[in-house]
Amino acid sequence: MDDGPSVRSRAISNALRLGVRPFLHYLPGHATSIRTARSTVDAASLLLRHSPHVRVESLNDPLPDDEDGRPIRGEWIVPRAPSEKHTAEEHAAEKREARKRAAEEHAPGAVLYLHGGGYVVCSPRTHRPITSRLALDTGLPVLAPRYRLAPEHPFPAPLEDAVAAYRWLLARGVPASGIVLAGDSAGGHLSAALTGELCRQGLPSPAGLMLFSPWVDLTCELSMGAQSRARDPYISAASARRIARLVVGPTGFEDPRLALLTCAWTEMPPVLIQVGGAEVLRTEAEAFADALRRAGAHCDLQIWKGQMHVFQILNRVLPEASAAMREAAHFVRTVTGRPVKRTKAGKRTKAA
Repeated sequence: MDDGPSVRSRAISNALRLGVRPFLHYLPGHATSIRTARSTVDAASLLLRHSPHVRVESLNDPLPDDEDGRPIRGEWIVPRAPSEKHTAEEHAAEKREARKRAAEEHAPGAVLYLHGGGYVVCSPRTHRPITSRLALDTGLPVLAPRYRLAPEHPFPAPLEDAVAAYRWLLARGVPASGIVLAGDSAGGHLSAALTGELCRQGLPSPAGLMLFSPWVDLTCELSMGAQSRARDPYISAASARRIARLVVGPTGFEDPRLALLTCAWTEMPPVLIQVGGAEVLRTEAEAFADALRRAGAHCDLQIWKGQMHVFQILNRVLPEASAAMREAAHFVRTVTGRPVKRTKAGKRTKAA
């Protein structure tokens, strides 16, 4: 489709460009400002409702045979059965049984979703609009781990937590052939890094990899070069570079697990990348898709005309975001071998 962004999309983008982007661009890259940003983002997340047709269970479960004894924390999002009621009494019963169900359910598959936020902010709660929609549209449970954040816990701490979450799914009977790794922004980087790390550790490969607006290049060389051409409503390449220095910590950018564009992407599962046509990270997504294809991987790159960074989180508001989530669900169902419920196709037209 060749039509441009919807009226709602343009209005939200303009509001972000005028109100949020200046704040993020000049936000200092130190621990105090990060804590302030976390509180602000957590408060704002209360305004984004998730689907009432899923149940969200808190997770604090140990990983069997884990040497450091750190439990898997986060959320287990499960689509409700059509007959499930929503009375207060049943809701209380659900909360009492949440941990038991999460530990005992052997799902035929699952989505492991790693939230974005520059590795420094956000949480499973802030990304419920995406995780709940994935659970509802795919019929699969979604595991959204609460991985450790920088600057308190620089890389590779988030990657270690992501590996532990994947092992948690395997230990509870979810086959690797039914697991799709997914993430947005920094969570997209983490999901891709996790795919490579699973190969290095000899763990079974997932069924697919799905990335929304991935932050591929933490050195920010590509985004700095694209800054003058992009019309990103709120992401600044300069602010991303400041944050990246906190993420990598004292070891800098030498860790090869950070460098997604130079990894040897062999035996990759199918990949779906969705990126907004207006965002500064579009160049990174294109470069990553090229790298995967050169390595022989199947990669579907969708560039959504005029859309902003992680526009999918507004899927209850934006028609483009809702269509993108349907495309995402179609990908998950396809790679996991589940029945496909095909609906109206998304806009795949590249932005000018």
